[in-house]
Amino acid sequence: MKVIIPIAGSGTRLRPHTYAFPKPLLHVAGRPVLDYILEPLVELPNLSELIFVVGDKGEQIHAYVERRYDLRTTYLWQNERKGLGHAISLAKERDNGEPLLILLGDKIFECCFESPDTSGFSERNRSYRGGYQKLLQNPYTVIGVKMVENPQAVGIVETDGEFITRLIEKPETPPTNLVIEGVYYIQNSELLFHCLDEIIEKDVRTHNEYQLTDGLQLMLEYGEQMKVEFVDSLHCGTPDQLLDANRSILEQRASQIYRFPNSVIIPPVSIGGGTVIESAIIGPYVSIGSGTRVINAIIKDAIIHPNAEIQGILIRRSLIGPDARVHGGFHQFNVGSLARIDLQNLS
Repeated sequence: MKVIIPIAGSGTRLRPHTYAFPKPLLHVAGRPVLDYILEPLVELPNLSELIFVVGDKGEQIHAYVERRYDLRTTYLWQNERKGLGHAISLAKERDNGEPLLILLGDKIFECCFESPDTSGFSERNRSYRGGYQKLLQNPYTVIGVKMVENPQAVGIVETDGEFITRLIEKPETPPTNLVIEGVYYIQNSELLFHCLDEIIEKDVRTHNEYQLTDGLQLMLEYGEQMKVEFVDSLHCGTPDQLLDANRSILEQRASQIYRFPNSVIIPPVSIGGGTVIESAIIGPYVSIGSGTRVINAIIKDAIIHPNAEIQGILIRRSLIGPDARVHGGFHQFNVGSLARIDLQNLS
């Protein structure tokens, strides 16, 4: 089996952080997003090749993966952003007929969840989070799906029982609220690449891009049987999504006890090695990278990347990048009766 991880996007919604770093290397709960995707793959006995489709800053992905993981890897550059279908099509040169597992690089997958109470779907037992085995045990092509309240702006799945009858990329009026969640297990890799080539040759675009969903729909039309598997994921494509993912993962971990001089640590938090914290209140829902200095500060619901320096400030619901310096100042007042002070609009 081969795994394809497309991560060529420029991460515009995460700027300014992605001016210097690719978004899969941004941290959640003390670790890069990419770690949560790759670690379950290490346990797969039949993984023959891990293929990254990269773009700008792809060399950082290459350096990180080669330093941290003992996997057979290939890096393909998507020099023109023409959509997810185009990105996956670049891996055709590596195809040898093996099944493919496709994982989007801005999501942390929690696979094999119990299905919701939906007519036509069989009961599933909840398996462990982060694994892909439930998908890989299926003899059919499988697409991970999720029920959502607002299915706009995502790929939609229509089904007959557990089998897929139609796939639609970002319809204006979604016919269902069953959406594609960004994990795909493809049994017939040759047919997938044939269908992607066909939509590119015929210039079939949706929202001006070559979509993987359109290629999969063409596979259906050629007779490929596809099933759904309910999964869940933590989205990591915007600052709010990163912070929500950080909170979710920290809540699931056993609380660790941290002690620092004149400081209060309110769990759940993650604090990296070599961190200096003095006269601070940290937490809840804070991850602090290694080598960071926090002096005389209050931090809650935030991600602080490694080697940052925070001093004399209150930080809430914030992302602080690697090596950043954030120095502020607390205020002292002698305020009389009936006074009113508003600091919100001060520059």
